[in-house]
Amino acid sequence: MSFTLWFTGLSGSGKTTLSRGVYLELKRRGIKAELLDGDIIRTNFSQELGFTKRDRDINVRRIGFVSYLLSKNDIVSVVAAIAPYANARRQNRRLIGQYIEVFCNCPLAVAEKRDVKGLYARARAGEIPSFTGISDPYEEPRAPELVVDTDRETVEESLIKIISDLEDRRLVPKRDQCKLCNYTEEDEFRRRQNLAALGFARNIQV
Repeated sequence: MSFTLWFTGLSGSGKTTLSRGVYLELKRRGIKAELLDGDIIRTNFSQELGFTKRDRDINVRRIGFVSYLLSKNDIVSVVAAIAPYANARRQNRRLIGQYIEVFCNCPLAVAEKRDVKGLYARARAGEIPSFTGISDPYEEPRAPELVVDTDRETVEESLIKIISDLEDRRLVPKRDQCKLCNYTEEDEFRRRQNLAALGFARNIQV
């Protein structure tokens, strides 16, 4: 059964790390899945958009529609995008149907400490307008399917919690019920490297 697994949370809350970890595990279990990273979507579908509420909502709706198309064709969609506004997330939930929301719960102070790019500092200095959590709001999900407290859990603990939840919902077969394949981080890196070479991605880290 196809579904969309949407990771939402502040910048630096762990969305990218956890979404990639879950995606790789699904691929290893032989599940047809695609990873929709917010940066890649903006690079290819939303270059003309800024970071106003209207533009953010349009971007989130576009990701939702791509997820809907993948789901309709029996491909699991794993999304890592802040999606700061509750109404846009609700619209995607109604569109997609089988929608699993994972809230990466992380205090702002912790997210700021993790920010190796210095984006939060630049936002506080007024260099980056409409930055979520500083000069723009983040509306926390009221009833997400799953909450991972990324300031207190290790990455491995959060990944186990997410995969176990998907198994309990019978959306993902248990490992011992799968014919495992050898899809690795190296395979994913090469795929993203190829996208970057063709101009479809900027960040090729896995």
